[in-house]
Amino acid sequence: MPRDLLARFIEHVRAVPLFPEPGTVLLAVSGGSDSVALLDLCHHAAGALGLKLVVGHVDHGIVPGSDRVAAQVADLARSYGVPFTLRTLNLGAQASETKARRARYRALREMQQEVEARYLATAHHADDQIETVLWRILRGSGLAGLAGIAPAGPGGLVRPLLPFRRSELREWLEERFEGSGAGPPIYEDPANLDRRHDRVWVRLELLPFLKARFGEQVELRLLDLARHAESEKKAWSAVLRALPDLRVRVYRGGIELAREAIVQLPRELGAAILRAAAREVGVVIGPRRSLKALAFARAASSGKLLELGSGWVVERCFDRLRLRKAECIEVPPEPVVWGETPAGEVAWGEWVLSWRPDTAGKVTRGGMATWVTPGAGIVRAPRPGDAMVPLGGVGHRKVRRLLMEARVPRFRRRGYPVVMRGSEILWLPGVCRSQAEVPAEGTRATRLEVRSAAVQEPAARLDGPDVV
Repeated sequence: MPRDLLARFIEHVRAVPLFPEPGTVLLAVSGGSDSVALLDLCHHAAGALGLKLVVGHVDHGIVPGSDRVAAQVADLARSYGVPFTLRTLNLGAQASETKARRARYRALREMQQEVEARYLATAHHADDQIETVLWRILRGSGLAGLAGIAPAGPGGLVRPLLPFRRSELREWLEERFEGSGAGPPIYEDPANLDRRHDRVWVRLELLPFLKARFGEQVELRLLDLARHAESEKKAWSAVLRALPDLRVRVYRGGIELAREAIVQLPRELGAAILRAAAREVGVVIGPRRSLKALAFARAASSGKLLELGSGWVVERCFDRLRLRKAECIEVPPEPVVWGETPAGEVAWGEWVLSWRPDTAGKVTRGGMATWVTPGAGIVRAPRPGDAMVPLGGVGHRKVRRLLMEARVPRFRRRGYPVVMRGSEILWLPGVCRSQAEVPAEGTRATRLEVRSAAVQEPAARLDGPDVV
């Protein structure tokens, strides 16, 4: 019995670190032994780690009697003195593994928001990692895919049990509940024995066959392979940051790079850079599609798109190459009012507009700050026919043309802020200031500033990779 398991668990999550700050963690508890072990270990470590626990359970509605499992998990949470939250789905008996997984993560994320949890913890362990790596070998995954399951993801997603084997987790539970008479309250999902599911077949048929031929070391070698592949992934991620000419930027829903820097690289290197960039936002592009994307980057004119599959596209935006989710093109937000109070700020889409009283400085066309005469206005999306007289100009210019000349990517133009007062366009932040409502230098005025929350440093990853 691994009596030191709790100490190893705490040491591991601190070393990574998986819980860098105190907070609430939603534990995804299915009722199986792995997730019950996760609950038990986190319960004992919560004080040392500064965590508040909430148990979350998803009833997929796939097998009859699943409501009884939900009730069992609720009772288990109550026995630990931990709050419980439930999502009930109605996927039906024919739901695939992929459909169930995606629905489960959506439900868990909703629960995470509801309980305001900083972290979402799942019970993936080392045996899951072994099966994942072997399964990806069979599917012909690239090197990055062989890194398997990541210990952490975006939005506080963590997998604290990855270093531990299924057998030691079960031993831990057996000793913890020794003397209770009934043993640990574990639900054995019959789907885990259904060989029609590929992952189950890998676990129950292929792995035992390989161990019989090559010995128990085969599992350790698969874990070594995952570690080597993860090291390669980290190296390529470092390359993105080490080559300043790439000018990598991660946006909400995508990533972009300097097109010229990519197309000048040797063919295989350019394709490898594109694969590494895609992984930064959680999408796995295989060698064929990365070469296709590279050919597109070399030949396509600005504004053109190439569909990669699974809802992802690559787009040329002037001198930039952007990989993004197709659905990140959103309906523009409704107009909002600014300036009704002496100072304040309003959010509009991915933008924040703030204002405050100030003495007017020299107003220029560019920049993300300007001065206007005191008063209120609105910020809204561009509309057909919008036009303005640029500061120092002599005639009206169409907003559409100004955004294009400023190299604002086409898909972002519909959500670009237009700062108005009455029927007059005052400002396209970072693009053009109009000659309307310009205060004299040194007079009482309102200072406007706009910032975007869309740009981040390369770091974001999704719950699991989209393979395209």
